[in-house]
Amino acid sequence: MVSFFESNLAELSVHRVGNKANEEYYVLSDKSMHIQDEMLNQLLKQYFLSPFQKVNEVYRFTHPNNDLALNEIYHFISQVFADGSLFHEHTKEIAKYLFEVANHPKIKSGELYVGYFENVQIEGDLHDAIGIFRSENKESYIKVYPEQSGFGISYEQEGININKLDKGCLIFNTDATEGYKVVVIDQTNRSSEAVYWKDEFLKLKVRNDNYNQTQNVMDVYKNFVTEKLDQEFDVEKTDKIDLLNRSMKYFKEKETFDMDEFASEVIANQEGIDLFKSYKQSYEEEFDTQIANSFDISNAAVKKQAKDFKTILKLDKNFHVYIHGNKDLIEKDYDAEKGMNCYKLYFKEEQ
Repeated sequence: MVSFFESNLAELSVHRVGNKANEEYYVLSDKSMHIQDEMLNQLLKQYFLSPFQKVNEVYRFTHPNNDLALNEIYHFISQVFADGSLFHEHTKEIAKYLFEVANHPKIKSGELYVGYFENVQIEGDLHDAIGIFRSENKESYIKVYPEQSGFGISYEQEGININKLDKGCLIFNTDATEGYKVVVIDQTNRSSEAVYWKDEFLKLKVRNDNYNQTQNVMDVYKNFVTEKLDQEFDVEKTDKIDLLNRSMKYFKEKETFDMDEFASEVIANQEGIDLFKSYKQSYEEEFDTQIANSFDISNAAVKKQAKDFKTILKLDKNFHVYIHGNKDLIEKDYDAEKGMNCYKLYFKEEQ
């Protein structure tokens, strides 16, 4: 859902936030950083953004009083999106607010990073985004380096593994009046004291609208057809394309999605239906995303997803066959004389 191959880390502020309950304090940086080193910029983007590539759930800021202006993080972020020169000063306010909220004795102290990113993609669109990230767990590293006629070895303590982001969120500069589009990571949220990140600090609610539901189930079905089916059955490419075409027809013609109806009309095979439902459950568990069995279909989501539903049969480098309708009008065969596979296409007239 989130990709960052076109992104740029334009500005970064780093602070340290302690735990008030443990009589620790916070340390605020005097100024932000503009990372000029291209390799460091890429490594930071990998650390901050790559965990969000597998995140499917989209959230919005909220507040118990239903007044977004009372949500502290929403307020600070809105100010920065309106005036970028306020970025660093408001990152200080974010650090102070986190200090006030994260007051359980078991919550670890650590660095707080706030980054301003340009051209981060979510749901197919590019937006500027503000990322808030927290590192709590440190690791030791062994370093090996050339030395005279051999090698030397040393270590570094309290290092950060760039493949293990502890906590983070990305706030995209879109849908501001509805609470922005927000995606969140919490790798250490395994106990009651850790819920402060999403629930108390950010105050998020799931954007459980029809668009999100439609996109999620179409993504799951597409992955099921293109990846999972081959592991269980010997499926021809034309059959895969037919399954994708039938699903797209369902979403374009129906107003409401119903899981049992969809499975019966589109998959139409009990063994395949059972496999799909099992795949859906595994997907929900892996990505911590609940996919509803019934919802109103979003035409906007269907239109966007249609671009990703490939209905092209590629034959070597010579032919691309576009299959839009009846699969029975194309047959796979083998020409013994030429020693090559072939397809027969049936049609009434050329156009």
